[in-house]
Amino acid sequence: MFWIDTHCHLDAPEFAPDRAQVRQSARDAGVGLCVLPAVQRSDWAGVQALAAEHGDAYALGIHPLYVPQAESDDLDALDEALSKAHHDPRLVAVGEIGLDYFVPELCTSEMRERQWQFYLAQLRLAQKYGLPVILHVRRSADMLLKGLRQVKVAGGIAHAFNGSAQQAQAFMAMGFALGFGGAMTYERATALRELARTVPEHVLVLETDAPDIPPHWLYQTAQARAAGLRQGRNTPAELPRIAQVLAQVRGIDVQALQALSTSNAMRVLLGLSRCAQANSTASQTMSH
Repeated sequence: MFWIDTHCHLDAPEFAPDRAQVRQSARDAGVGLCVLPAVQRSDWAGVQALAAEHGDAYALGIHPLYVPQAESDDLDALDEALSKAHHDPRLVAVGEIGLDYFVPELCTSEMRERQWQFYLAQLRLAQKYGLPVILHVRRSADMLLKGLRQVKVAGGIAHAFNGSAQQAQAFMAMGFALGFGGAMTYERATALRELARTVPEHVLVLETDAPDIPPHWLYQTAQARAAGLRQGRNTPAELPRIAQVLAQVRGIDVQALQALSTSNAMRVLLGLSRCAQANSTASQTMSH
């Protein structure tokens, strides 16, 4: 049994100096699979290559934060990339896609509309290729759900979920798991912890969002950073410790959470089973 980090940006520039070591450290910590979601067209090939190199899985998409600079033909390019990768056992979803109503520049009426069009178009591609989606949810849960009612997809993961219990229920009813990570490790995040404690066990998946959303033990306040203390770098190796916090919040055994979260991830991202099988076949070939 191993851990699955269902959301890790291993291609981020923060990992450029020691990417292979970062992934090896996570493997040493028991993280057997990472899902690497791409965020823009220029990253797709790199994410695919990284997943192949490290035995991981990937998703292809255009993140809402990258919609302002996206070109109109990027959606056609995504269609082509998904078509080419359709038989790749490492492709598990369309993502990271969604809506962001937190960043002020993305909240103008023009930019909301542009995000919405990119979101719907990518849902249609997920539908076309029978793929689940990995959703960016930031102050946008209701609109994301509206899109999912318009374009039916094969479920997926609501990443870094921090919505209401009612919104969680609506995502679950559409076959989505909810991703819990570093944000849930802060004691002050009482609403999120209550959600993590009470949602049904079959919807829990774990993620780091590395290098983003550091858990509390890596975080430094702005004041501390100004005084010269460095923010700790979030990596996929933090996943087991994040899981320990979730296990405590739910009052369950950490091994039980490992089995549960791994099987949930493999259920909502069906391609993960193919990816694990490809890894197993490759290791058997190498041992001979």
